[in-house]
Amino acid sequence: MKLKTKLTLGVGLLFLLIVLLSVIGSVYINKLKSDTEKILTANYNSLEFSKNMLLALDKISTDSAIAVNDFQKNNKLQEKNLTEFGEKEATQSLNLHFNSYLKQPSPGKEKLIREDLAKIMSLNMKGIERKSDIAIITAENATFWIVSLGTVCFLIAFILLFNLPQTIAEPINQLTFSIRQIAAKNYNERVHFKGSEEFNSLADSFNTMAEKLQEYESSSLSKQLMEKKRIETLVNNMHDAVIGLDENHFIYMINDEALKITNLRKEEIIGKTAHEVAINNDLMRELLKNIDQPVKEPIKIVRDHKENYFEQDIIPINIVKTGEKETKYIGKVILLRNITPFKELDFAKTNFIATISHELKTPISAIKMGVQLLGNQKFGALNDQQKELLKSINDDGQRLLNITGELLNLSQVETGNISLTVEKCSPKEVVQTAVKNVEKLAEQKNILINTAYLVGDTDFIAADFDKTVWVMNNFLTNAVKHSFQDENIQILVEKLDSMIQFSITDTGSGIDEKYHRQIFDRYFQVPGDHQNGTGLGLAISKNFIEKQNGEIGVKSSPNQGSTFYFRLPMI
Repeated sequence: MKLKTKLTLGVGLLFLLIVLLSVIGSVYINKLKSDTEKILTANYNSLEFSKNMLLALDKISTDSAIAVNDFQKNNKLQEKNLTEFGEKEATQSLNLHFNSYLKQPSPGKEKLIREDLAKIMSLNMKGIERKSDIAIITAENATFWIVSLGTVCFLIAFILLFNLPQTIAEPINQLTFSIRQIAAKNYNERVHFKGSEEFNSLADSFNTMAEKLQEYESSSLSKQLMEKKRIETLVNNMHDAVIGLDENHFIYMINDEALKITNLRKEEIIGKTAHEVAINNDLMRELLKNIDQPVKEPIKIVRDHKENYFEQDIIPINIVKTGEKETKYIGKVILLRNITPFKELDFAKTNFIATISHELKTPISAIKMGVQLLGNQKFGALNDQQKELLKSINDDGQRLLNITGELLNLSQVETGNISLTVEKCSPKEVVQTAVKNVEKLAEQKNILINTAYLVGDTDFIAADFDKTVWVMNNFLTNAVKHSFQDENIQILVEKLDSMIQFSITDTGSGIDEKYHRQIFDRYFQVPGDHQNGTGLGLAISKNFIEKQNGEIGVKSSPNQGSTFYFRLPMI
């Protein structure tokens, strides 16, 4: 519990008890005062009036007029002060006897008057005794409550007196001793308080300070300089370019490789912000442009009359300071990896694939032509086994021809040498041409291709007709392959804002959502999908559509079929 809470509870309770004590004392004092006033005003006055009437009765024989007047005066006062049970009847009896006495005085009537007065005085004396007893009980109750609450207040005050100084003084004394130890360079000293949260927090702060002082004491300046020099040498000998920025984008580190590719000098940029340097440096400006979201494509930099390719990576730097728990961001490192050798190998691979694919197309086409001639039986009749063998050779030849065609397209994509002839094209013509290409394939599985056009005859797209038909053909071929026997494939052409969307929906097994992003990657095939394709068709389709400023995508879920679509801008 916090010390502040303890003090608040203790002193607050003591304050409430004192207030309660004051209230109870005031209540009982007022009650005693009220009881006393009742005795004085009610009973004492009646005794006084009765005494005065006795004195007046004694003087009636000597001074008749004055005595009668005094008697009647006190009698009227008595009639207004009737407080005890039976006092009213006694007073009325007194009036009757006195009036009778005034008409005809006699010793017997005087005796009756004196008896009435004696009775009134007796009733008030008993009233005084009864009210005195009540006042005594009130005084006893007041004494009980005042003593009880006073005792509780004393106990609380006693506890605070003996515990509070100890609670505060002991941690302060311990902290004072520890501070003296730190002053004497004994940085191993630690304090551990038990009790209030304030002192625990103070102990944590003190221990953090001591830990930092111990860390600083254990490390010398020469060691720090040596470590700094070692790190700088290590960074400078890296083959990758490294640029260090603090949390405010000030450049605090740059290695020799980075200086070479940026054509900067170290003394000109250290201590300056990256934005200041970027004003006169195109590469730095390009790096800052992508600092929050690094681009995936390599950055091309011409150096020594040669194209070099670098892969950019942004590494945020977060540290946890000594004695603290929270992570703090202190800057970032821009890392440029030289991937030129890999890029050159990739170019060589692409050229090799293009060359081999181009060279293979001619013999494969010749093989297919020879198979077709044999199939026409111009050179003699064929038995069933020979026909089956020719069909197998023809299928394998067609598959090889498709693969070489896809490899050629891939080489064009990778080299960026895609030749596009963008012109005004009819969406219906694109669909009809693609459907015609796959009709025979669909007939083999008894699949019906349905087409729906939600566009007009005057709606056209800006596209390369052959490349777009190739993409459409690829989508339809995949739909036929993955659809079940005797099913339907739906083609939908519709307007979406300023674009026209082509959708091909099949009734196959579908594709899990986790593979949707990878489906358009090169060589990727959905696990468990037993197809003989190369995994290049969708990747090439994606490049063909995006090069025409279009969009491509897929909507699918397991056992629900798939919808592949692409969009191209309208004219």
